Amino acid sequence: MVSFVKSVTFDCADPLRVAAFWAGALGSNVDEDSTPARAWVEPAGWGGPSLWFQAVPEGKVAKNRQHFDLRAVGSIADEVRRLEQLGATVLREVSDLVVMADPEGNEFCVE
Repeated sequence: MVSFVKSVTFDCADPLRVAAFWAGALGSNVDEDSTPARAWVEPAGWGGPSLWFQAVPEGKVAKNRQHFDLRAVGSIADEVRRLEQLGATVLREVSDLVVMADPEGNEFCVE
């Protein structure tokens, strides 16, 4: 028997804020039972792991060791602008992708 990825967990200061960003980015919703201490986002569409957000007292201090790579459905520039409107920031552009950060500094790429 094998294991499967049930959820991807984010440690953060404000779970509802970070969950709202990722729900908007991925076309989903923040689960109605979420609280300021913990929140989650179910995958939109065909499935995948849920995203879990839990409050922790310490802040982010280093680069992520793993991150999401998002595939833009339209142009990368349009998707970057949309994600900025949701609260993301551009960190740098590298070849055919843009490295961004969510509202609490978690890095991800748009390609």
